[in-house]
Amino acid sequence: MRAASLSCPASLTCTPMSIGAEPRSGSTPRRSRRAAAPRRSSDLSAGPGNFHGFRRHVIEPSPLRILPYLNVSFPGIFAFAATVMVGENTDLRLIDPRECVRVINANRDLIVGVKVRVGRNAGGNSGAAPLDMAIEVADEVGLPVMAHLDHPPPSRLEVLSRLRRGDVLTHCFRPFPSAPVRGDGRIREEVLAARERGVIFDIGHGGGSFGFRTAELMLEAGFLPDVISSDVHTLSINGPAFDQLVTMSKFLMLGLELGAVIRASTAAPAAALGRGDLGHLAVGAVGDASILELVEGEFDFRDVLGESRRGKERLVVSGLVVAGRRWQPQ
Repeated sequence: MRAASLSCPASLTCTPMSIGAEPRSGSTPRRSRRAAAPRRSSDLSAGPGNFHGFRRHVIEPSPLRILPYLNVSFPGIFAFAATVMVGENTDLRLIDPRECVRVINANRDLIVGVKVRVGRNAGGNSGAAPLDMAIEVADEVGLPVMAHLDHPPPSRLEVLSRLRRGDVLTHCFRPFPSAPVRGDGRIREEVLAARERGVIFDIGHGGGSFGFRTAELMLEAGFLPDVISSDVHTLSINGPAFDQLVTMSKFLMLGLELGAVIRASTAAPAAALGRGDLGHLAVGAVGDASILELVEGEFDFRDVLGESRRGKERLVVSGLVVAGRRWQPQ
């Protein structure tokens, strides 16, 4: 068992809608400690129509730093549950680029980018139109886009060809369909071209977006994710994602070195968020850190298809340091 200290910029999605991990003060801190996350990036739910409430009732009372993306859809994600699932971009009338720009400019101290979900589930027959509108907003305000792609349409090629340097493709190791790699192990050309162009590839495990077979083929081909993130929400917090440390432990099981896993969970996401002051430990840096232990044993891990792998190591949290002081949830 080894101990490690790291400055962790993001893991738990905490949002005010049906998708979010419970935001009440009694539970979010406990889950944050379980995930070893002294700060979180919220990239999913709040749109221009409810961002003010998200800021006032979730972000400002939180003892931990939350760095949000703004969902391009006016209501954000509003119907995301096991029994009800309606994509926020199925009706393009819900996207108002001017209102997005207004809300971003009014919250420049918080908002780090523009989030857009495209695909059959999130956008119905809207295709790539929500992404085009999100990129137009992002161009106007000078921020990156984070793009989610589920089942086509649009195609993987249509999405990746639009993304710019510094934009983020989340769910980058998702299983078929829209997987980044062919069944024979060859990485798709548009994926390689996007990396060459400077697009950031983020895991975003979640409840439907990480497959062991995809990950194994990508890693065998030498294509490592830039960012490892959990995408914890109401449909993934009880498995298969669970939390950031379980997600990180899956990559240890897949053969990544501990240092690479930590960098992809700290310094790399901080850089993607444009917050180079976070995600590292140095004299004068922000005094946030996670204290972890690497425990040896036999651990079973599952992906979103229910496939399992067994690992011999798992990261667990030993403590959190927030603003230079040991932190305990209330």
